[in-house]
Amino acid sequence: MNILILGSGGRESAFAWKLSQSPKCEKLFIAPGNAGTGQYGTNVNIKTTDFAAIKTFVLANAVNMVLVGPEEPLVKGVHDFFLADDDIKHIPVIGPQAEGAQLEGSKDFSKQFMVRHNIPTAASHTFTRETLQQGFEYIPTIGLPVVLKADGLAAGKGVLICLTHEEAQLELTEMLTNAKFGEASSKVVIEQFLQGIELSVFVLTDGNSYKVLPSAKDYKRIGEGDTGLNTGGMGSVSPVPFADEVFLQKVEERIIIPTVQGLKQDNIPYKGFIFIGLMNCGGEPYVIEYNCRMGDPETESVLPRIESDLVDLLEGVAEGNLIEKQFLISDKVAATVVCVAGGYPGEYLKDKVITGIDNVRDSIVFHAGTSLVDGEVHTSGGRVLAITTLQDNLFDALQHATADASRIYYDGVYFRKDIGFDLL
Repeated sequence: MNILILGSGGRESAFAWKLSQSPKCEKLFIAPGNAGTGQYGTNVNIKTTDFAAIKTFVLANAVNMVLVGPEEPLVKGVHDFFLADDDIKHIPVIGPQAEGAQLEGSKDFSKQFMVRHNIPTAASHTFTRETLQQGFEYIPTIGLPVVLKADGLAAGKGVLICLTHEEAQLELTEMLTNAKFGEASSKVVIEQFLQGIELSVFVLTDGNSYKVLPSAKDYKRIGEGDTGLNTGGMGSVSPVPFADEVFLQKVEERIIIPTVQGLKQDNIPYKGFIFIGLMNCGGEPYVIEYNCRMGDPETESVLPRIESDLVDLLEGVAEGNLIEKQFLISDKVAATVVCVAGGYPGEYLKDKVITGIDNVRDSIVFHAGTSLVDGEVHTSGGRVLAITTLQDNLFDALQHATADASRIYYDGVYFRKDIGFDLL
């Protein structure tokens, strides 16, 4: 089977690595891909939102399946585009249609969905420019800190945690009247702050049945000890030690099953991944957010632990018989350390030559923000590489991943040396 992956980050590198191992995968294409994905398939210079070019390519290259990595093409309706076109509607797209992608595309939509289906989440209310005054009145009713979330996609930057009511009112005004996050903050969800430890659980579903993928925890802050600015993710580990069988059973019964059944009840077709961002509050799971795709860098820790054939599982999604597919998870522990560009997450250095990837001993190097220039690998994004290792225990995994990250060099290279230390 010929497969096209849409995307260019570390998540798509991990997908390319995993899919290329399947005997069912004949040709693999990645659009647009990066300097690392080319070793698993063929990179194609097409933007993930150029649906007309994607159509032309899949027809010309007899593509049998499309796997969508990032959220933007899903929210913009790439799956709907395929279904509406007689020439390509027979080609399965792994990733929800636009309505299902609203679980991530609109915080207000997802909160209403959770309330409707009794899925545990923080108390919240949604406000617009017209209801700013009501927003001011709501803020003191939910305690401190106050969480403000831009309703739409804001490239991971649309969430603010305000320590005082005054700060919350100021930021709410900035978001609603001064478009702090552009169109994304034309609506703002004001939410109660949940105290606990964050983790992510991933689900693959064909709309009826589902498989629960390994749990993971990612590290968002740029600085060690979880300090400094938020990033797209500085590393991850899987499994999460505190997410034991009892906790994960609560997650399945109270969150996963009501989510999959809720989509069906609401007549929202859903074929693809559901990322469930959770807070463990004293052993009780609460949903912080849904995403309509796999997370990054969690994918780089989760996929190496899946022993089953991923193409086989994705076929199960496409054909609606996922329940029949074999699903095996390794007992080993995965740790991922992300190397970023100097200056990230602010203005960062670009186009720096990367050396030392060949020196990595015990890890897989997943490329993210990289490009090939005259045969050399150069940096091209904020998050440059994800270094993942699989070991018998968490301590060894963290040691090997950190040691291998230190074997790579480019001007301004930076990575956190304390990923996962809070879990030891």
